[in-house]
Amino acid sequence: MSFGILRRASQTHHPPNTKRLPSLLSLLFSRSFSQLCSQSQRPSLGIAFDIDGVVLRDHTPIGGSPQALRRLYDESGVLKIPYVFLTNGGGFRESKRALELSELLGVKILPSQVVQGHSPFRQLVNRYENEFIVAVGKGEPAAVMFEYGFKNVISIDEYASCFDDIDPLAKYKKWTTKPIPNQSSSFEQIAPRESVYSQRVQAAFIVSDSVDWSRDIQVLCDILRTGGLPGREIGHQAPLYFAHDDLKFQATFPSERLGLGAFRIALESIFNRIHPNALEYTSFGKPNPFVFKNAETLLKQLASSLDHELHVVNHAIDGSHFKTLYMIGDNPSVDIKGAQQAGHPWFSILTRTGVFKGKENDADFPADLVVDTVEEAVDYILRKECASLNL
Repeated sequence: MSFGILRRASQTHHPPNTKRLPSLLSLLFSRSFSQLCSQSQRPSLGIAFDIDGVVLRDHTPIGGSPQALRRLYDESGVLKIPYVFLTNGGGFRESKRALELSELLGVKILPSQVVQGHSPFRQLVNRYENEFIVAVGKGEPAAVMFEYGFKNVISIDEYASCFDDIDPLAKYKKWTTKPIPNQSSSFEQIAPRESVYSQRVQAAFIVSDSVDWSRDIQVLCDILRTGGLPGREIGHQAPLYFAHDDLKFQATFPSERLGLGAFRIALESIFNRIHPNALEYTSFGKPNPFVFKNAETLLKQLASSLDHELHVVNHAIDGSHFKTLYMIGDNPSVDIKGAQQAGHPWFSILTRTGVFKGKENDADFPADLVVDTVEEAVDYILRKECASLNL
């Protein structure tokens, strides 16, 4: 069912105005940005797209996302409007995710345009570059961390395999977890089992959703409550980092699925019952304002590179700020809340293709605009930006 476009109430608290774009306008704005706005008058904007529930559901494009993204390129496939994917998802290297998105969406996407929940872990390389750390999650968590510059990292799959009977339920599990060929870190390839057993874990990084909750919670509790040496006496908790804290997300199943935030709640609840001190941890990802600030920096760099390639001087961006940055997401408590906390110049757009499915705006974190799909969101942006140039 289609509910149309809903604008957030203005500061004067007028009632929201609901309307649908006329079909003629929809056809008009289905053309690329370069057909609507001249290159010399390109406005100062950037766009951040969430992925799951906005442009993809699992590996299937939704909401007219391929068509929407193509409008940001000219007829020859050259990017005209700077945009990034700002997602709390992850588990794979940004270069691999960019290639996958390019194939699914039919446009060329650079690794620098993909910002995942664990991307900020790069900022901790100086602290843990040579320290022994454990990476947790689906996909290739150790390979992700190794590419960031962590030189002594091991996946929890490999780590748990070095301890006999650390997972008491292992013999009842009908699956096995094996490292992906050519994806393991150098540590996993050369470290003997005895070295892993005797080496203190200096930090644990939850890179993506846990595949085996019972084992991972057990092993993490062992690591954290002993100061990094499972099976030893209780000690000071090792540092713990989460890529994000999403409680739920939209997958292919009709209702939302539990996310990394749910895993964190489970781990924290159990740890606090078996350890004298409460669990200490740091969460990254949306809705943290610094994630949006980092996205703004990346969009500026992308915009500058586009202007350089096109030999265009965009005074609205160079050395200053964007006039408007658009966050297009499906989760009010993550995407919309994050854009609101980040403040100017962020403008939030909420789609109905993911977590949010309401007829009206979200009550707790109302977006600046509510639309059915990402294609309608891009239609609105192009119409608004071109109108601002009186074209």
